[in-house]
Amino acid sequence: MELRDRINAAMKTAMKEKQAARLSTLRLINAAIKDRDIAARSTEDGPDGVTDAEVRQILGRMIKQRQESARAYEEGGRLELAEGEREEIAIIEEFLPRRLADDEVERAVDTAISETGATSIRDMGKVMGVLKERHTGQMDFGMVGPKVKSRLN
Repeated sequence: MELRDRINAAMKTAMKEKQAARLSTLRLINAAIKDRDIAARSTEDGPDGVTDAEVRQILGRMIKQRQESARAYEEGGRLELAEGEREEIAIIEEFLPRRLADDEVERAVDTAISETGATSIRDMGKVMGVLKERHTGQMDFGMVGPKVKSRLN
């Protein structure tokens, strides 16, 4: 099933079961996808809409925004708002592939380095591009960057 279809099905279920918080988060996801659809229509990409890979990027960005918000709320002593952000993160993560374990991340980094032929720190962008294309939502790129950097030094 296409990712967009899974999100719509979850939204219908949340409506039927009167899960207000879940429904609100799913509507935010849908709105972000539709915004990207509209932006794609105005360019040469055509009216096909966004792909699953682009939807995963949108979801990854939404998670990152909520993590930053939760951190800011915690620092401000607003724990109830931070908890709300974490609940939204959990809902969004349901639509992303499972997180890779540390050894899987290491293998993915090694594979990306060998495929791109990266030899120095100047090639880090190529390696990160390959990793983001293949593993969006499966790894924390803030943690992966230093690993790539240390291998390319």
